[in-house]
Amino acid sequence: MTDIHELATRFHRLHDGPHALRLANCWDAGSAAVIARAGADAVATTSAGVAWSLGVADGDRLDRAAAVDAVARITRSVSVPVTADIESGYGETPDDVAETVRLFLTAGVVGVNIEDAHEGGLRDVTAQAERIAAARQAAADAGVDLFVNARIDNFLGGIGEPEGRTAVALERAARYLAAGASGIFVPGVADLAVVRELADGIDAPLNVMAGGGAPPVPELETAGARRVSVGPGITLAAYALAGRAATELFETGGYTSLTDGLGFAEVNAMWSR
Repeated sequence: MTDIHELATRFHRLHDGPHALRLANCWDAGSAAVIARAGADAVATTSAGVAWSLGVADGDRLDRAAAVDAVARITRSVSVPVTADIESGYGETPDDVAETVRLFLTAGVVGVNIEDAHEGGLRDVTAQAERIAAARQAAADAGVDLFVNARIDNFLGGIGEPEGRTAVALERAARYLAAGASGIFVPGVADLAVVRELADGIDAPLNVMAGGGAPPVPELETAGARRVSVGPGITLAAYALAGRAATELFETGGYTSLTDGLGFAEVNAMWSR
């Protein structure tokens, strides 16, 4: 097993390469292994996909212990760095966030996303900065150079007037970076001009989310994004395939939806190490 400090160093460096880091988000050990096998430099989790796989709705509803257990299974299934979506930190206080980070570090992650969405709006920026600082201190106490990806949710949540969202995101980004964030994640941005403005105004790697009408990765990269993830997109695509295959079986008795599936032996071999 690769040392967590080596994985953390490798993950940080992936944000400094000639191209944007592309992250295909997984939801369980199997999807993580398949994504790593496809050539991933790192693996990210999707909190929505993890929650759904455990029969729970997304949105801070999954129990922290269950989330940590699921992510630990993911880190054990791959040899590349893993970054985890820890939603809003699984708790209301900075101490809660610090404990969450300690638990996820024990599970083997070298990065976390922490969001500022709260009760239909955005958490107070000072309170969120304190939570990020707590995450950073917990990682420092553990001796791990954790990549803290601070997520700003005003674009994704449609919060505030559209013309003011970029300024709000830039203001929050500066506060979060001062508190110890390593990078900034602004999901919900599809306009390349806005991506460019955010990238120019943020003194750290900018993460945007592909899918849902967003431009292709090369265009996002040219606009300044240093990290592109797909959120629950692959999870949803997998569920859609399961639905199509089941519908075909029930309605026509056919199996054409299954013809492009991976072979049993090759998948089973992923766990025969």
